[in-house]
Amino acid sequence: MTHMHTALYVRVSTVDQEPENQLLELRRYVAARGWTAVEYVDHGVSGAKDRRPALDQLVADVRAHRVQAVVCWRLDRLGRNLRHLVMLLDDWHSRGIAFVTMGEGIDTSTPAGRLVAGVLGSIAEFERARIQERVRAGLARVRAQGRCLGRKPCAVSDEQFAAVATLSTRHAAERLGVSHTIVARWRAVNKTLSGSDYRNPDLPATA
Repeated sequence: MTHMHTALYVRVSTVDQEPENQLLELRRYVAARGWTAVEYVDHGVSGAKDRRPALDQLVADVRAHRVQAVVCWRLDRLGRNLRHLVMLLDDWHSRGIAFVTMGEGIDTSTPAGRLVAGVLGSIAEFERARIQERVRAGLARVRAQGRCLGRKPCAVSDEQFAAVATLSTRHAAERLGVSHTIVARWRAVNKTLSGSDYRNPDLPATA
């Protein structure tokens, strides 16, 4: 693979550390492969943090198709949070982004590297399934406790709606403590009615 638009990602944990040692090795690597590179450097940022300025920019550039490969010195430079790391690599793999680490010898542009990426993808799938299970368990617990899910029903009576009939939608919503949408819906349903014929659209119709 030649003429790859490559991202060199480098991170050092403290401000007194120099990223240049990592960059020199990465530059030699991409030059040997004939790839063009852009450097992304997080200086003085912990690997335990999911959000980092340079990494965030790298992720955005990958999604914008400005990057075809990512090269870093070691896997722990990219991150130390296993879940975040695996999910990130799985996303890149699904987008066809080649990923290389010098320290561990991972290179997903090769068959062996793609095998490693497949294993990481399986771990990511397992992690997503665990998250879904936790969400379902949480919803079941809420239901078992008798708590309601979703939006609260409108508790405003017809008389209260009628009392603010002359106000603007915004002022009526503020006075009643409901959204503009609820007021607009009520007025749309009752625009041809008047006086005692006003009806709350969130309440069942009466015979």
